[in-house]
Parts: sequence; structure tokens; C-alpha cells
Amino acid sequence: MKRIFSLFFIAFFSLCGCEGKKEDGLSSDRAYFFYAKTCPHCHHAEAYISQKYPDVELTRLDVATPEGERLFLACAEKFKLGQMIGTPLFCLGDNYLMGWGPMYEQQFDSYIEPFLK
Repeated sequence: MKRIFSLFFIAFFSLCGCEGKKEDGLSSDRAYFFYAKTCPHCHHAEAYISQKYPDVELTRLDVATPEGERLFLACAEKFKLGQMIGTPLFCLGDNYLMGWGPMYEQQFDSYIEPFLK
């Protein structure tokens, strides 16, 4: 009986209206920005985004927090980044962007487009 209940529970939640959510906690319909407070590239990325996209809904996560670290590692696993991961890291649906500099701005612009309202 316990096993039947467990199977029912799993089936129910896999079919429920939790669209976009995955077991790793990342949602494909949210844009994530993983940062470190001491990372200068993260501050440059934040300044660019705040200036160019002041109204964008971007989930900002400090990798020094437990939730930020967990989702940061989930994003790295999703894109098979291995051990060479760093900040800033953007997880944007089916795309990711790691690092920041002037050469990343155009790529970020194209990746963030689906998340603009």
C-alpha cells in the first residue's frame, strides 16, 4: 500500500501544473544571474543589466548562500560545465553565459530577449 501511494504521489506531481520546474529547482521560464559579491565582473554585468534592462525579471542569486550555491551547481550540471565554473553565470532557458566583458553584451542581449516583457 505504501508503494502504491508513493507511485501515485510521484505521478501526481509529475503531471501537476508545475510547468517549467525541474527536479534541480531551475525553471526554464526564469532568467538566473549567479554572482559573487567580490567578483568585479559580476558588478560590471549588474551595472550593464540595470542600465539597459531596468525592468527585466532576473533571479539574482549569491553563490555564497546555500540556495544560490545549489542552483549554481544545478545550472553547471544542466549545461555540463564540469569543474571550470565561475561567476557571473547566467542560466537563461536553453542558453548559458559565463563570464562578462564588452564582448559578452551582444550575446547576453540575444539570450535575455525571450525573458523581456
